[in-house]
Amino acid sequence: MTKVIAIANQKGGVGKTTTAINLASSLAVLEKKVLLIDADPQANATSGTGFDLKNIKTSIYECLIDEVNPKDIILNTSVENLDIIPSHIDLVGAEIEMLNQPNRENLMKMVINKIKGDYDFILLDCSPSLGLLTVNALTASDSVIIPVQSEYYALEGLGKLLNTIKIIQTRLNPDLQIEGFLLTMFDSRTNLSNQVVDEVKKHFESMVFETIIQRNVKLAEAPSHGVSIIEHDAASKGAVNYLNLAREILQKNGMTEINNDKRVIK
Repeated sequence: MTKVIAIANQKGGVGKTTTAINLASSLAVLEKKVLLIDADPQANATSGTGFDLKNIKTSIYECLIDEVNPKDIILNTSVENLDIIPSHIDLVGAEIEMLNQPNRENLMKMVINKIKGDYDFILLDCSPSLGLLTVNALTASDSVIIPVQSEYYALEGLGKLLNTIKIIQTRLNPDLQIEGFLLTMFDSRTNLSNQVVDEVKKHFESMVFETIIQRNVKLAEAPSHGVSIIEHDAASKGAVNYLNLAREILQKNGMTEINNDKRVIK
């Protein structure tokens, strides 16, 4: 059964795209068939998986607005088991065009339903907003991962996101769950990072992933090479962190059994 997960936070710079690319790659390395949908007009997930945006002629925009079959535009990435539906700057105008469409909140769900049975996981990299594109992504998803950076103002704006999720649960997608809050950009050397971790765990308790994504140079370098951290440096802290996150999600969803010596470590 396919699990559809949105990665969302209207606050920019919290590690959404980094998480989308590297979690997708990690699940693929763990032998799950994965589709990454770039639902952000900035198209960073597309370029971050090695595609030149100048060569992207058909994207998720055409699927949403022109009803192009998503199977016709899926691209194979350099990671085995990982495909992507790319984005394009045209997606900026999609929200305006979607406003007049019937069933406008369910357009992404209709796209995903055409390909849902072909994958174990479908991950959606959402734009840093709470607009119609993000609403579409959340309406189409089974759950949502919320990246939270381990820095000052970490909880700023989360109330608006949680309120949006509650509205979507009430009106559009009653089955939507919070997969977890993911702490990112963690620096164990600073008191601030540790304080933020404590604060987030105090607020959200068991909803916070055990895995914490540490600040890592290799992780920051990988997008400039158009590859995931697994391909860039599989031995780096960033790669270990995202593989642990993938394992934790598989454990949480009862999709694998992992020996004690391979269980999640922070």
